[in-house]
Amino acid sequence: LALVLAGAAVLTLDPTGGATDPLGVLAVAGACLLWAADNNLTQRLSGKDPVAVTRVKCLVAGATNLGLAIALGHALPGAGAAAAAAVVGLLAYGVGLVLATLAMRALGAARHAVFFASAPFVGALASVPLLGETPRPLDAVGMVLLAAGVAVLLREAHDHEHAHAALEHDHRHVHDAHHRHPHGPDDPPGEPHAHPHHHAPLVHAHPHVSDAHHRHDHPA
Repeated sequence: LALVLAGAAVLTLDPTGGATDPLGVLAVAGACLLWAADNNLTQRLSGKDPVAVTRVKCLVAGATNLGLAIALGHALPGAGAAAAAAVVGLLAYGVGLVLATLAMRALGAARHAVFFASAPFVGALASVPLLGETPRPLDAVGMVLLAAGVAVLLREAHDHEHAHAALEHDHRHVHDAHHRHPHGPDDPPGEPHAHPHHHAPLVHAHPHVSDAHHRHDHPA
């Protein structure tokens, strides 16, 4: 996390200086705080249908932003601009949120956020062919830090004995070490599949991340 944060900071550093608006800084910090809260809340819903979760979030956010724009006196865009915005929204927000929700389910909110924070790295690379920008030496430093942070996370092996409490829920799964349950005649065949199922208490040790089945405390 520290490496990725340092890389993102270096990537956006402007050594030429300039004025800083304290209110703007607070606004960015507040947006990041709310984004973190949203990630953690979304992670709690990641066991549900990610398309349904994304549909609700996008409809609420889109309606809110449209209402604010109209209230502030902005005119509605033309058909061409609206269609282009819809395509960008479908890919950047719709598809992006579905994939992010699946990542939160598999990795947990914190690890997902570290991988997601590498987005400035992708944007900086894309700016070279798309915008004709010339990378600075600082950009190379930032990219190395970002890549190192992601590499450290990929090589992580978190392994210890942990306990699973009894749990009953419904999500898409395969019959791995955490899913040893009988099936009724109405349960769907094949794997992966989704149906309500029960987890019996279990104590074991294996490499894991903070996914939907590993919500446990760690001793200091």
